[in-house]
Parts: sequence; C-alpha cells; structure tokens
Amino acid sequence: MSAIAVHELTRTFDDFVAVDSATFDVARGEIFGFLGPNGAGKTTTIRMLCGLLRPTSGHAQVAGFHVARDAAALRARIGYMSQSFSLYPDLTADENIQLFAGLYDVTGARFAQRREWVLGMAGLRGFERHVTGTLPLGFKQRLALGCAVLHEPLILFLDEPTSGVDPVARRGFWDLIHDLAQAGTTVLVSTHYMEEAEYCNRLILMNRGRIIAAGAPQTLRSAMTEAIIEVITDDAPRAVEALTRAGGVIEASMYGRAVHVVVADAGAQAVTMVRETLVAAGRSVESITQVTPSLEHVFVSTVRSEGGAVAG
Repeated sequence: MSAIAVHELTRTFDDFVAVDSATFDVARGEIFGFLGPNGAGKTTTIRMLCGLLRPTSGHAQVAGFHVARDAAALRARIGYMSQSFSLYPDLTADENIQLFAGLYDVTGARFAQRREWVLGMAGLRGFERHVTGTLPLGFKQRLALGCAVLHEPLILFLDEPTSGVDPVARRGFWDLIHDLAQAGTTVLVSTHYMEEAEYCNRLILMNRGRIIAAGAPQTLRSAMTEAIIEVITDDAPRAVEALTRAGGVIEASMYGRAVHVVVADAGAQAVTMVRETLVAAGRSVESITQVTPSLEHVFVSTVRSEGGAVAG
C-alpha cells in the first residue's frame, strides 16, 4: 500500500482552477518532490493532502486516511512544516517544543526524549530560553522541522521549507531530510530550487495547476529531446543576442559565465551551427560542447512546451 495515493485531485476557487486533476502515488520511505514556480499549485495540493483544504473533486488517501472524510484523524498522524516555519516567534525555543508536544500529546518520558532530540538536531542546547524570533534563520528552520516531527509521524509534508535560507544551511537541512527518510519517514517536499529536486527519489513537475512531468531526476533528464550546447565566449550577453536570432536555436541564455544554447537536434551539426553563428557575429569561441541537461533545463523546456508559467 502506498503512503500517499492521489487520483484526479482537483481544487477550484470560483472560476480559478488551482489544482487540475492531479494523480500520483508516493511509496513508503520515499523522498518525493514537488517542483514548480510560484502559483503552480504545490501549496494547494499539500494543504489538501494534510486535510487543511477540502478538494473540489477527486480523492486522496494519506497513511490510509481519506483526506476529506478523515481530516481530523489524519492531521494527528502527519507532520507539516510550511515555508513560514510554523513557529511562534514570541515564545522561546523550549516553549515552542512544549507547545507542539501538547498539540501532539507527547508526554512523560517520551516528551523528555523527543525534546532532547529536537534540541540536539537543531543545535539549540544552551539556547532553549532564547526567543525564537531572535534566532538565526537556519536555527529556526531546524527547530520548525523538529517540532513538525516531534510526534514521529510516518509522513512529513514540507512546503518550500528552505525558502530564503543560505546554501550551506539548505544543504544541512537536506541531510536531516535524508536521515528521516532512512529511518522510515515518508517525505513530500515542495521546492522551486532546481538543485534541491536532485535530492529526491522521484518528483513531479507542476505548472498552472497541472502535473506536466513525473519520474526520477535521471529519468526526466534522459527524456529531454532538446540538446544543450555550452559556449564560453568573449562577450556572453552579445553572444546570447546573436544566437537568439539564429535559425534552429530554441533559446539562448546566460548560465553563470557560460552561454547555454537549446537546440532541437543534437550532434556535431548543431555545434557547428552555433560556432558559425558566433563567429559571423564577431564573437570568439573559447570552448563549445554539448552538455547533459540539468533539471533546470528539463523544467524550463517542459514549461515552455506547456504554454509557459503563470505571469507574475
């Protein structure tokens, strides 16, 4: 039995379709990702799966509970961490832990053990009495995660939990996610950071409320039919301008110091075309090679083929 099973899940707000017939399943102990831009429908889907928002149609089961019929029972058995971290900033770190323990009925010896685990995991031993709102963002993030799993839920929902966090803290947070998954927790996490999606066992790409692709990261990369050519040149902005006007080029954009050129067909002919276009425009070519698509390339290509992301 899947930890999460979703079939034709839909949510509308008046005439606006926020989630459109989502269907997917999540295996037990899996790290499952939702990747998509703001407005794609990720948060609305998670809120329905947590029993916080009633679906307009379709159905879903989470940990064996029907999300609409068994919402109250479901919420007691899952963990949920929103992008705002779900903490009370005016309470101390210890008071937040005590509050969540009360909400989840974690008492006695179990509370003492779980409290020590949260403080250790969050690096907050000795800082228990610090007001949460004054803590650095990385500490608040780990404290929020600890509070969300204080009751040791089988399934954990993380809604863009690393938004605004620096890359080092973000990587450390993902180490914690992997530790939880290895211990048997099923994790569903939404993100718009492409590099984070690489850490998932499987993921779905969402845009305009619809699932537009699904699979393991390597499977999604392998399925991309367009080729990516990376160019190092003397003037990247002017190279992009010249390549954008060239026939056979779908897209050209800056990618760090390099220029990445998306072309319809792979092979030496495409590389030659890109080189000749740049030379004709007066740009030198220091290096040029076809590279493996990243998830960012896959996502941009898939969204483009589906009509683009929501404006704004």
